[in-house]
Amino acid sequence: MADKTTHFGFEAVPATEKTARVRAVFDSVADNYDVMNDLMSLGIHRLWKRRTVDMAGIRPGMRILDLAGGTGDMTRLMAPLTGPQGHIVLSDINAAMLARGRSALLDHGISGNISFAQINAEQLPFPDASFDRVTIAFGLRNVTDKPRALQAMARVLRPGGQLLILEFSRPARPLKPAYDFYSFNVLPVLGKLVARDAGSYRYLAESIRMHPDQDTLLGMMQEAGLERCDYHNLSGGIVAVHRGYRF
Repeated sequence: MADKTTHFGFEAVPATEKTARVRAVFDSVADNYDVMNDLMSLGIHRLWKRRTVDMAGIRPGMRILDLAGGTGDMTRLMAPLTGPQGHIVLSDINAAMLARGRSALLDHGISGNISFAQINAEQLPFPDASFDRVTIAFGLRNVTDKPRALQAMARVLRPGGQLLILEFSRPARPLKPAYDFYSFNVLPVLGKLVARDAGSYRYLAESIRMHPDQDTLLGMMQEAGLERCDYHNLSGGIVAVHRGYRF
């Protein structure tokens, strides 16, 4: 690992450095993360997350791992569905984001069936077959070793369990010019004005371009041992929900 490189946006960096650099980005944006998400997507990110939760088919009593759960949007949607007899582990590698998530959930009166864990998606500290569902929304592209993380997610799923990945992907060709202009010209300006950090939002735009496209990620999930994998494009492929099962 020491002599391997990976991408941090468009920059090649030692693989051992990426986690710390990603952590610094989210340390910087944590306080304005929710506001920026609403501004960047005109609030549509909330519909994307709701669609992902709908696809998960969550039932009362399920155990769910919400990876890279950040400020708790996905957990907030899923907690009422699991009921008091279920349980959700809201996790993130970044302590500042996790603290924001805890506060946001408490503000919404959600606490009893939630626990919190600061963990790396590549090194899940849970026994095999621990969860009925694993979700990760807008977090996989920041993971250094994606195949290793996908294998870890598959490992902790129970037989019949599902992994759901909501992530930016490759938009349809007609959308690409406008999408690229927005990503590299408007987004950093919003980051500078609202979050006072243009650089972090430039990285976020670059990280989307370096993330595997829909079909590549589908193949990676299959290689990780997941079955019946599929994906569903949303908003013309700007984002996609990938789903795979553990049998």
